[in-house]
Amino acid sequence: MIGTAWSLLPPIVAIALALKTKEVYSSLFIGIVLGAILYSVSLGTGIDGFLAHLLNDTVGTGADAKSYGMIHCLSDSWNVGILVFLVLLGSMVSLMNKAGGSAAFGRWAVKHVRTKKGAQIATILLGILIFIDDYFNCLTVGSVMRPITVRHGITKEKLAYLIDSTAAPVCIISPISSWAAAVSGFVSGNENGLALFCKAIPFNFYAIFTIIFLFCIVLTDFDFKAMSKYDARFKEWYERTNGGKLDDVSGTKLHVVEHGVSANGKEPAKNNGSVSDLMIPILMLIVFCVVGMIYSGGFFDASSKQYMDFVAAFADSNASIGLVLGSLASLILTVMLLVARKTLTFDEAMSSLIKGFEAMVPAILILTLAWTLKSMTDSLGASEYVAHVVGHSAAELQMLLPAIIFLVAAFLAFATGTSWGTFGILIPIC
Repeated sequence: MIGTAWSLLPPIVAIALALKTKEVYSSLFIGIVLGAILYSVSLGTGIDGFLAHLLNDTVGTGADAKSYGMIHCLSDSWNVGILVFLVLLGSMVSLMNKAGGSAAFGRWAVKHVRTKKGAQIATILLGILIFIDDYFNCLTVGSVMRPITVRHGITKEKLAYLIDSTAAPVCIISPISSWAAAVSGFVSGNENGLALFCKAIPFNFYAIFTIIFLFCIVLTDFDFKAMSKYDARFKEWYERTNGGKLDDVSGTKLHVVEHGVSANGKEPAKNNGSVSDLMIPILMLIVFCVVGMIYSGGFFDASSKQYMDFVAAFADSNASIGLVLGSLASLILTVMLLVARKTLTFDEAMSSLIKGFEAMVPAILILTLAWTLKSMTDSLGASEYVAHVVGHSAAELQMLLPAIIFLVAAFLAFATGTSWGTFGILIPIC
């Protein structure tokens, strides 16, 4: 089954199950298990070989040795770096919310954002500013803008659309982001993954046009038909309650920022927080991540050929290491800043780190399963099989290959609900 059409069965099964169940975690895991079964059956290694390949299996010796399985994927230094980066980002968001920075920005925005269009434009602009990671983007912008958009009669569905349609597109065209690290990490061989990522940015029309489209629908008051029904229901509730406190569409409490309640509506926000408690950590994160990237590329190393050459150092950087260095420095300085200003106690700051980790568990799980499924398809020779089929096909099919890949990627992303999972499956095959 290795190097044949059977090698494509695990991702196909994962796609089919995701479409049927609308649940991506179990679908990816079943695809992983199926890949390990096909591999062990092909080599006749039995149950021991199946378990070894599923968890941690090394094939070959010396320089030709290759490892596969979930434990191998989680022990890879690049992968671990991305996971650590996500945890640090979650902790940063938790600290900013706990310190009241999000609530303070909300109070500032209430005074300066006076229209419905202004609230939506502010949401998009804040989303563009936070280009480091889409989870960090969604958590931060959602926390800050939710009370403000409620105040201006914007539905939570519309807010979610604006946030999500900004977060992913701005990250996929930003070379200083977790997306750049994840995508370049799926590139194998002697290719520079980050350099390829940067070269693809001008051609990422989806991301560019989506951001332009967001401004268009806000300025023209256009809404999709499905979105309009939520707007009508929201207006009815808003008028009935005269700016009340309960969203009867979802049954969740939404408090406006003047009530001194945090954006999640569950715990009191710090009244002594300021806008700087939000903006300074974000700016530090951006600056230090840039510094971390060029540091990993040899910018400050006198013995490196990239010494003091920003472009060359950035192109040759290790995104996993650079992002971890930048986010770790930002987190430490943020804790020191908040504790020194007595905005938070040290114990409160440390408890926020745990909450930040919890917020990033979905992203960590998706990446773990995507990396392992990629490992299974690699071991079955899926990329070699597809390359062989395409290489021996008619010239017309090769000319249509970009269009075919686009359609498959769109279907796969829709089926699994994860862009990173789509990268993990398709990049090695393509």
